[in-house]
Amino acid sequence: MFRCVAIDIGAGSGRVIAADIVDDHISLNEIYRFDTPEILGTDCIQYWDIDAIEHHVRSGLQIAGNDSPIDSIGVDSWGVDYVLLDENRQRVGLPVSYRDHRTDGVMPLVFSRISEEEIYRRTGIQFLPFNSLYQMAATAEQHPDWLERTRHFLMVPDYLNFRLCGAIANEYTNATTTQLYSLLSNSWDVDLLAAAGVARPLMRQVVDPGTVMGTMACGDRSVRVIAVASHDTASAVAGAPLESGDEAFVSSGTWSLMGVESATPFVSPEARRLNFSNEGGYGRRYRVLKNITGLWLVNQVRAESAAPHLGPGAVVAAAEAAVPWDSVIDPDDPRFLNPPSMTLAIQEFCAETGQPVPRDMGSLARCIFDSLALSYRRVKEELELLRGRPLSRIRIIGGGSQNRLLDQLCADTCQLPVSAGPVETSALGNACVQMIALGAIPDLDKARAIVRRSFPIDQFVPRQPVPDHVWRRFLALAHSSSQESTKP
Repeated sequence: MFRCVAIDIGAGSGRVIAADIVDDHISLNEIYRFDTPEILGTDCIQYWDIDAIEHHVRSGLQIAGNDSPIDSIGVDSWGVDYVLLDENRQRVGLPVSYRDHRTDGVMPLVFSRISEEEIYRRTGIQFLPFNSLYQMAATAEQHPDWLERTRHFLMVPDYLNFRLCGAIANEYTNATTTQLYSLLSNSWDVDLLAAAGVARPLMRQVVDPGTVMGTMACGDRSVRVIAVASHDTASAVAGAPLESGDEAFVSSGTWSLMGVESATPFVSPEARRLNFSNEGGYGRRYRVLKNITGLWLVNQVRAESAAPHLGPGAVVAAAEAAVPWDSVIDPDDPRFLNPPSMTLAIQEFCAETGQPVPRDMGSLARCIFDSLALSYRRVKEELELLRGRPLSRIRIIGGGSQNRLLDQLCADTCQLPVSAGPVETSALGNACVQMIALGAIPDLDKARAIVRRSFPIDQFVPRQPVPDHVWRRFLALAHSSSQESTKP
């Protein structure tokens, strides 16, 4: 028997999960869970409480180590955010959150130094205002003293690996989310770093998932720290029970990341026009995907409501009772990234576009779920256009797969069968990479077969298709939002 611990940290919550493999079955046991601590500082910078995150990680590991012997540890988290270290390996500045507004207006500054076309040709990464490229450019403009002192650039999981075992390295899958890593050279792009205002090399040569970084004491044992597919979506896709190259995945949580796995990147002018990302995956496979603002929307609305502790099941039930397709939004409109009030932002969008204004939790949640499903259809059709052939199935993985209403809406809007589950796929993929590195599992295909027989997966078939007038309305709203977001 092998036992690994997957440290899976999302922008909303973190989990320390023990994974055991016995008789070709994987089991997961949640050891410790915490809310991911974030701070709005007195200078109005929104940043991660990285010390508190580390404290939670160590608390979970202590419990896990006391519970049973551990063979290895791996860390995954969200992408794009980073920690800077000086020559003495001490932190420089703040680990700023991607939701901070410091990158407002920074993209045109970078484009004045290197064109959008050239950035995409080099990186194949979706243009998002919070990509590390624009965060670094914002740091260079607003806090040049930070960069003067910086000697090491670590993504959040890289930093936690450093704190656990002392090794400094950049893991491949998370490095590719930065829009600073070149598809052409398979290395950090010095021209993009220069465009961000970085005068000296701060990055290390990347390491592949499965690399043993070092060891740490856990309980009474010395335990290996393994660089997993440290971008949480890369881990989720590694743990997804994919069976065919014609299946799409939706990693559903704070974000909905929808795409396909591919041996080659999609970097055509059409892919750039459609703003697709080619993020690195396990085994140097590519995750050809789009980031869609996900359940962050409904979580914020719930937090602002008169019943902030209302459970997800009650929210879904309220949405099921509301009028379907009454109002829809473009989830990726910039106004929904981090507004002072998500509820008010949605209501203002609906009022401005001449739609009924949702007032209660049920109608607001239904508006969000309908809109997410419509976004899935749009990305599904774009993927089919880029691939030149249809998709056969959509697999919804992650915590959002428990939303049965959204699962069915996805099947209805996309007119494809939908498989929902497993829930903890980031932790699963994290653990599978560790077990492959330890020799407990031979390869990724075998790992996915083990996942398929170890966890229940719910099936949904298309029922009622989305009305044509709703689809046309959504496309018009999405086009309008896209045009607005490209204004300088």
